[in-house]
Amino acid sequence: MLNVTFLGTAGSLPTPERSPPAILVSREGELILFDCGEGTQRQMMKARTGMMRLNYIFLSHLHADHILGIPGLLETMAFQGREEPLTIAGPSGTVYLVESFNNICYFSRKFDVRAMELDPGDVVRMDGYQVEAIEVNHSVPCLGFCLKEDLRLGKFNRDAAVALGIPPGPLFGKLQHGQAVELNRKEIKPEQVMGSPRPGRKIVYTGDTRPCRPVEVASQNADLLIHDGALADEMEAWAKETKHSTAGEAAQIAMRARVKMLVLTHVSSRYSEDVSPLLADAKKCFENTVVADDLMKIEIRLRDE
Repeated sequence: MLNVTFLGTAGSLPTPERSPPAILVSREGELILFDCGEGTQRQMMKARTGMMRLNYIFLSHLHADHILGIPGLLETMAFQGREEPLTIAGPSGTVYLVESFNNICYFSRKFDVRAMELDPGDVVRMDGYQVEAIEVNHSVPCLGFCLKEDLRLGKFNRDAAVALGIPPGPLFGKLQHGQAVELNRKEIKPEQVMGSPRPGRKIVYTGDTRPCRPVEVASQNADLLIHDGALADEMEAWAKETKHSTAGEAAQIAMRARVKMLVLTHVSSRYSEDVSPLLADAKKCFENTVVADDLMKIEIRLRDE
């Protein structure tokens, strides 16, 4: 299972319809949060995602709308009895940010909060997948992130196994899990009955950014690209000045990277009640585009190939 829940989809200002930026990924029960705007813990409650299995918060940058939910989330978990450590990872300044929260807030927590600073290209390994920091182009030090699962085993060729004289049963299972087996004093290797390894799933989150080549490279064949789509194309000059992207610019990245789905987020308050201008601009060159709504959930399915 790999689900993405859009807890907050607003731009720099929250609106009655949209909370500040926060995106939650749930993979096999483990939770990872990308950015943590004000009220993130309440959005998690509304979405019924839980929060005690949250192990990492990845911050794209330290603008207030992306970080001010951290103290409240930590304190809520403390009241719920959390004991396991939590890691907050982000660009330069993240260690100082976490230390500052510790110094100005009276926390009741009994769990460690660890801070980690990342540079583009740095990788955080988890069980079965990794999160890589991506270079982006914003007005302050900023990172995007690529969540990429490990390669999966290829498909098991039952007919080939039977042709080799392997009886159905435990030996099938060993071969499927990459173990060689012995039959009639002859070794049979997994590659004789298994297809080529299959790719895992990939999600890219840009944070706030202008369109840039590193995001396009990281997004190649991604299952989901979550891109800054703050403004309509008619606002391109303002997007350049504020270091954001228009919907059309994000769609061009998605098209060139051959992603399967594009979700626009960080929606400017201009479009909080009517996102049709953003959607129209994006669909001119990339049809499978969605503008995120708060509490929207997307399931990323395994690939067949």
